[in-house]
Amino acid sequence: MRSIAILEENKEKYLDQLIELLRIPSISADPKHKEDLVKASNWLKDHLETIGLENVNVYSTPGHPVVYAEKIIDKSLPTVLVYGHYDVQPPDPLDLWDSPPFEPVIKKTKIHPEGAIFARGSCDDKGQLFMHVKAIEAMIASQELDCNVKILFEGEEEVGSDNLENFLKANTELLQCDVVLISDSSVIANDVPSISVGLRGLSYAEVEVTGPNRDLHSGVYGGGVGNPINVLCEMIASLKDENKHITIPGFYDDVEDLTDEERSAIERIPFSIEEYQDDLKIESVEGEKGFHTLERTSTRPTLDVNGIWGGYIGKGAKTVLPSKAYAKISMRLVPNQSDDNITELFTKHFESIAPSSVKVKVTPHHGGLPAVTPINTPEYRAAAKAMEKTYGKEPIPVRGGGSIPIVSLFETILGVKTILMGFGLDSDDIHSPNEHYGLFNFYKGMETIPYFYKYYAELKS
Repeated sequence: MRSIAILEENKEKYLDQLIELLRIPSISADPKHKEDLVKASNWLKDHLETIGLENVNVYSTPGHPVVYAEKIIDKSLPTVLVYGHYDVQPPDPLDLWDSPPFEPVIKKTKIHPEGAIFARGSCDDKGQLFMHVKAIEAMIASQELDCNVKILFEGEEEVGSDNLENFLKANTELLQCDVVLISDSSVIANDVPSISVGLRGLSYAEVEVTGPNRDLHSGVYGGGVGNPINVLCEMIASLKDENKHITIPGFYDDVEDLTDEERSAIERIPFSIEEYQDDLKIESVEGEKGFHTLERTSTRPTLDVNGIWGGYIGKGAKTVLPSKAYAKISMRLVPNQSDDNITELFTKHFESIAPSSVKVKVTPHHGGLPAVTPINTPEYRAAAKAMEKTYGKEPIPVRGGGSIPIVSLFETILGVKTILMGFGLDSDDIHSPNEHYGLFNFYKGMETIPYFYKYYAELKS
């Protein structure tokens, strides 16, 4: 294919362009970066116009902009809607980065001996989003675009895609397609390709525990007044039992056991507990009793504290008994669990276990439904065939542990399935300091995507 040759000839230029996009600090969670998200959306708009896409627009929303573009070559051909997000996670804590998060650098690592791009958003999701842009550019230039293509890039994925549902409902005709293609997931390893066929849902809440009406001297009042931090820690600890089983009543009511076929698929995944622990520098793993680590991280629901704070955390000592304590808590959900239902169950339970010495407030944040993709469809077979072509081996279908709430919305509103053909690695530190994306993965993604279009058009004809 000529498009593959074009990608190979221009890969250094494409890398430089990606680095330019990565320099924009498009942090959707921080209002101070609102203009940076506008800048990133306009950067993408200009770039999409340059490579030959049409009807390119930046749509305003009550939050951050949505970027749309298309190339309709023949209405009788299948249409692929490419989704990605240009917003990124906050880079904090900054002191744990080896280099500034928005000053991309390329360094070699043990896992990426050919080099990796270190920058916030390099893997999640600007690097993977940009693979599609470049692959489409090459297919247009070589006249090898075998399907119609539509582009939908948003700036709110990292904060729950709050405004995308209304955008989809208001633009169903514009976004009509046969399949959604997303690269915002990972492969098992660079020599073990895989395709994500499931995502966990998400329920995210912030809790506030209030005790006395002001901070108090711990020597004068300690032992006589409920300490909100102590109480919060005790409440959180009670959310799991000695077997790491979540204690919220009704939490597991809709959770189904894995089928023999699903367990067999997990057993095919190469996994070394020793390498896993060595990579994370931990002495042992931990999780729900009776389940394998890979089951715990993909097919079982979870509850985790993502942040906890209160009282005095400055330098030196201050003997204070705080008035308030806070925590952010996320729950990953599996098929048949509803984020709205789990949020309600969590709220009722957390309020019910609070002692009378404190008051509790639960504030729900964003959530999303789980999603599962069948493996007997033309779109899955096209993705599998494309990866087998470029990796030299058949990809393994796996369930991912993360959440992309928009996937269930695409199915509900547009009536189409999503293919999660990602190229990152779980070790790429997305959402963490020193996020990176291997050059091998960036180039392999660009090489694979044109084959998806080719095989999908053949299978749909």
